[in-house]
Amino acid sequence: MFKKLLLTLLTFICVPGAYAITEDDPLLFKVMVDQLEWRDVDEGSLWAWNADAWLGKDLNKLWFKTEGEHVDSTTESGFAELFYSRAVATYWDFQAGWRHDFEPEPRRDWFAIGFKGLSPYFFETDATLYAGGNGAIAGRIDTEYEILFTQRLILTPELELDFYSKDDTARGIGSGFSTLELGLRLRYEFRRQFGPYIGISWEKRLGSTADIAKEEGESTSDLQAVLGIRAWF
Repeated sequence: MFKKLLLTLLTFICVPGAYAITEDDPLLFKVMVDQLEWRDVDEGSLWAWNADAWLGKDLNKLWFKTEGEHVDSTTESGFAELFYSRAVATYWDFQAGWRHDFEPEPRRDWFAIGFKGLSPYFFETDATLYAGGNGAIAGRIDTEYEILFTQRLILTPELELDFYSKDDTARGIGSGFSTLELGLRLRYEFRRQFGPYIGISWEKRLGSTADIAKEEGESTSDLQAVLGIRAWF
């Protein structure tokens, strides 16, 4: 009996944490800067960002997302989202919350619901439906896939498609499918948490949105070279 107690005491002293109380579902957080990049455009240098962060446990999380573009000294477009996220299936979360478009003017606010997860063949997909205060309905689907040439060299094709139920001429948006963006980025991960990349991004205005752009003398498509970094912690 004495030997057993002595062995237990030595184990407790020599192996820290051996008898610690563990948390099966700890509170965790993650910050992901998916894209922080420079693009070559006719107006000058364009800086674009796409980042998100989450805080929570296995099933329930709070998500923050933001995306936008800054040309010279002006933010041309940008939005922020705050979601409650609940795991509903393997690889899939249901999300509901709020989106605020802070550029361009006039600003818009939306109630949002959607799903985020991995589609078959591991396409990372983010599909969201928005309801605006002006009675408009909008939708966005964003999907990407990682092709691993090596454990460090990774090619990422991406597709982003936007839809609006009614015209918003004040912001140059027409009803129907409005914009399509295709990207191709090749990054090298010096560490899993950090990887610079190069690539191309092609954006096309569609339907009524393209018609509005033509009336204002703007281009309906743009092909850009990109240089950026991807990081997370």
